[in-house]
Amino acid sequence: MKMRMHNPLHPGETLKEDILPALGLTVTQAAGQLGVNRAALSRVLNGRAAISMALRIESWLGVDRGGRAEIWLAVQSAYDLWQARQVVPPKAMRAPPVPDND
Repeated sequence: MKMRMHNPLHPGETLKEDILPALGLTVTQAAGQLGVNRAALSRVLNGRAAISMALRIESWLGVDRGGRAEIWLAVQSAYDLWQARQVVPPKAMRAPPVPDND
């Protein structure tokens, strides 16, 4: 039986659904606090751009409040890898055997 992993969340969805409401912030307010423009943050929140502001989020939220950059980047990586596997199945990416040069 093959186990299938479900589509992981884009990290922007976590920011949009959990972080901003918990902090009582609008997208505009959060963008200002992060030092990015509203359009850039909106693209991330809506899953149309990768979370390239992980270090900003780390210093904004603080490590003790879930802001560790490595976590945000790991979530982005899991999302990206799942998306890539939907386009190119792992079987199609197998390399040919290496010839024996004895």
